[in-house]
This record gives sequence, structure tokens and C-alpha cells, in this order.
Amino acid sequence: MESIGKRRMETQPPILLATTLRTIDSHKAELDRLRSTLDNATIRTALNIEFLYESNRIEGNTLTLRETQLVLQEGMTISGKSLREHLEAINHNEALAFIEELAVQKAEFSEYALKQIHALVLHGIDHDNAGRYRTVPMLIAGSKHIPPQAHLLQSLMDEYFRAYTAQEEHLHPIVLAAELHERLVTIHPFIDGNGRTARLVMNLILLRHGFPLAIIGGDYESRMAYYDALEHAQTQGSSLGFVQFIANNVLSAIERYLTILGKQ
Repeated sequence: MESIGKRRMETQPPILLATTLRTIDSHKAELDRLRSTLDNATIRTALNIEFLYESNRIEGNTLTLRETQLVLQEGMTISGKSLREHLEAINHNEALAFIEELAVQKAEFSEYALKQIHALVLHGIDHDNAGRYRTVPMLIAGSKHIPPQAHLLQSLMDEYFRAYTAQEEHLHPIVLAAELHERLVTIHPFIDGNGRTARLVMNLILLRHGFPLAIIGGDYESRMAYYDALEHAQTQGSSLGFVQFIANNVLSAIERYLTILGKQ
């Protein structure tokens, strides 16, 4: 099995994935046409809040979708919910706004940007580790994957960004986004917040190429499918199943957006 940092990104997708990507590209062309006249801030805000809710839900946050909206838009404090859960919603919202700005500016995804995203995710939650690679070994409860030792992280992350730079112009954006997501979670460079950060990185790449947010559900079935796809990539050395999983989520997001805009 190739090392995490040096595992080659797949450039020739199998038939199922290639078919999914063609369907996505076709739907996206229609979505681009409709968005130019029908898209609005109300739709984008609602989808953003849903993304934040589901992404935090994956990690165990118990705020409901409505409570998440009230915290973010009304500044409310929800009785019975912890300060950390409130901060997770607020911080995630700030991090999402940050990647949206990066996407608008067509700013390069870099190590600095990654650490800024992570710093926003853990702001006020873990000052000592926000925006910093971990310095201790990790073991992930419930997973067979053992993240690399801390002394290997900088070289692995250097290779992570070299691979991104080398493949940025050659991979389909969805494949690139999924690969960056999976590889970041597999390296697990931070003490906490790796999943949220990886999902934000994935969506930064998608937004830069005009795709809607890929929202991975936080319900039990969706969460288990997500974790299973990740663990297969981590233990079997092939990310194709995970890329297909993400492509399916992007396709669902585009089809839903088309329905909202009245096309389907």
C-alpha cells in the first residue's frame, strides 16, 4: 500500500463514476443558466445553515436545524445546550463565510488557508490547538485506521499540497475535492476538528468551480455510509469508493437546487 502522502490521485475514473460526473456536468450547465436569473440570498442562506447543521450533527452536536438557525440569525442562546455546541455553530458559520470569500476571490488553497479554516472552527473552543498541527499521537474511537505519528505530519502535509498543485488542473473538480477531503481526514493533522475542516476544504474546491455545497447528512444512515466510505479508503488504499460517495452527494445537491429553482 502506498503511503498516505504519496498515494496517487486517480486520473481515470471507472465507468460508474465517469457516468455520474457526466450527469453532474450536464445538470450543472442547466443550474448555471437558472442561477443567473433565479438564484438569491435567501436560498443560499437556507442551504448554508443546513450544511452547518448537518456537518456539526455528524460530529455529535445536538442543536436542531431550527436551533442552529436561531443561534446564527437571531443570536439566541438555546436552553439546555452547551456553550461548545453554540460555538461550533457560530465558528462553523464564520469558517463557511471565509471559504466563500476565498472562492469568490479565486484564492489559492494553501497551508495558510487550511490553518485559517481550522483556527476558525476551533475559535474559543481550543485556543492552544486552533490552527496548529497536533504534536501528539492519535487513536480514533470506532475506526481501524491509525493516523500517522505527529513527527510525520509536516512532510505528509507538504506532500498533500504538492499533490494538490500537481493535480489541480487535471482532475475533475469533484474528484479533486473528494481526494483532498479523504486525504486530510486520513492524515488527521489536527487534534480536533479534522472532519469539519475537511468538509469545508472539499466545499471550498466545489464552490471555486461553481458547484453548490455538498451536504452530507448527519442522520445515522448517512453518517455510517460516510464513515464506511472513509474507512475503506483509509484501510484499502483506494479512494474511488469515497469519491463516488461524494459525487453522489454533489449530484443530489444539484438536483435539489434545480428543484428549488423550479426546473425539476
